[in-house]
Parts: sequence; C-alpha cells; structure tokens
Amino acid sequence: MAITRRAALLALPLPFVARAATAQGRWRPSGPVRIVVPAAPGGTTDIMGRLLAAHLQGRWGVQAVVENKSGGGGIIGTQEVARAAPDGQTILSGNIGPQAIAYSLFRNMPYRPENLQPVSNMIRGPNVLVIHPSVPANDVAGLVAHLKANPGRLAYGSPGVGQSPHLSAVWFCQLAGVEATHVPFRGAGPAMMELVAGNIHFMFDNLTTAIEQIRAGRVKALAVTSADRNPQLPELPAVRETMAGLSAYDVSTWFGMFLPAGAPRPVVEALNEEIRALVGAPENQSRFAQMGGVPAASDVPTFERFVRDETAKWGEVVRREGLSLDVS
Repeated sequence: MAITRRAALLALPLPFVARAATAQGRWRPSGPVRIVVPAAPGGTTDIMGRLLAAHLQGRWGVQAVVENKSGGGGIIGTQEVARAAPDGQTILSGNIGPQAIAYSLFRNMPYRPENLQPVSNMIRGPNVLVIHPSVPANDVAGLVAHLKANPGRLAYGSPGVGQSPHLSAVWFCQLAGVEATHVPFRGAGPAMMELVAGNIHFMFDNLTTAIEQIRAGRVKALAVTSADRNPQLPELPAVRETMAGLSAYDVSTWFGMFLPAGAPRPVVEALNEEIRALVGAPENQSRFAQMGGVPAASDVPTFERFVRDETAKWGEVVRREGLSLDVS
C-alpha cells in the first residue's frame, strides 16, 4: 500500500516536520491554535492573548482560540501549557508572576523554568496604587496614615497569590510599616470589580488595565510603582518619591508569550516573528501607549535572557522578605 506524503511526515520526528513545513516558507501550524491565559478575562494577560489570537488568525489562516485557565496565581494555566505537546499549537500568554516570581515564592511548583520556551515579550509597564473613593486619602502619605490608624482592618485585592500586584502590595506594606488583609482573586478583572464595588479598599493593578477605571473616576489613583512617572498619567507620582521610607520602591511588570519546552526552533522563530509584527504595528503602538504600557517585543535570545534575569531578581527579593508558600 502506498504511503502518502502526509502519513510519512506524521511518522517523522517533530523537528524534521518543522523543517519540512518551512521548506517553502515560514513554519505555519497545521491546525487550530489555542492561547492559554492563566488568568480571568479583563486583565493585561488576557488582553495580550486576545490581541495575539486575532493577529494569528489573520496571518496564519487558522482558528486561534483564547482559553482562560485562572487560579493558583497563574500556575494552573501555566502547568497545562508546560505539559502540552511542543508543536506550536499551544501558546502561553505569560507574565511576571507565574513566569518569574512564582519559582522562588512557592515551595511545590509543578513546573520549572526549563519546562517553558520564552518567545517574546509584548508589553511592560508599571503597576498603579488605586483606592476606592470612600477611603479617606488623597495621596500615599494619607493612605499610610489611614492604614496605621486601622491596622489589619483594610483589605487589598490582587489577581492571585504571587502575582506582581500581590508582591507590590506586600513590599509597600512592609516598607511603610502597615498591616492590611490580602484578598486574592482569579485575575485582575474580578479584583478591580470588587474594588469598584467597594468590597475591598485598595489594590495594586497593572496600569494597562486600571487606566480606564481611573479615567472614569471609579477608583482613585495615588501613585505608580515604577522608578519614574508614566507619561499617560504624568500627574501621578512614583511611589518612591512620596515618602522617605518608600525611596527604594521600584516595580515594573511585563507580559510575554511562551511555548512548551522542546518546540522546534522554526516554530519558535515563526511565532516570534508574528509577535514582533503585531507589537510593531502603528495602531498597536498607539494602543499600548494609551494603556500606559511600553511595547517590549524582542528577538528570542533577548527575551530568554530577560526572563532568566527577572527570575533571579525576584528570587532575591522573595528570599530577602522571607516569603514562602505552598501551591494550593
């Protein structure tokens, strides 16, 4: 019986299939692509995943579906991608939490850095400290004074344990010498909804997702977490410039794409090329600026180094603060 060319390809090792697929051009997936977002809809991780899905669907001519797999501070969704086949058809929309901070924060991580292949960053930017309008504070010093007068009585939200907004609040409270109760949610969107409703008192959120709520007056912004002010909200001070005890405070967050480890290089490079085209488009450059973020796409080796450096940096911060948790 004759063996078809498709059957022969399926019998070959994956790297050979990837090379064969690029023989007449860049690698393209043979079927639908799914982008796993390890957070609830509404946050920056979700926004980046949906932007990429729409872009790939148009460029690759295949269905691209976003799947939100929230929980565990991004660990649940990440674990699913780490276990997926490295065929380029499962992509992780990752971020600083589960792809850098979590490795040193959690004792029983179900995956390691070597289980994921960094492809490219997409956007970076500061977090922003926002409060419910009912909180009697107009600046960071006022919030600190209110927290000191009510130790442990105010609640702050986060998109999950170990995410950048969570540790932004932890470090803030430690430096300011205040106590507050952490309430984790399954993503930035649900946390912001609870803040708008007044069910929590304050939170640190990615500026990229909080900026519309700030502009609408639903929450009150007090400061950004980066070393410098952000051009989209230049009137907001950096946290570190508001009080002497906060002078060391400096946090920026980022969002990028990953594949399961073992993805053939042609697959990695093809996805990297599409991400850079997406981020480089003038309409997306403008959109990122409006969100308060900075376009951050790069080649693969640059992003690989960046992720390694971020993992090392946050490992030192977590160990210095004595934080250690179990994955629940």
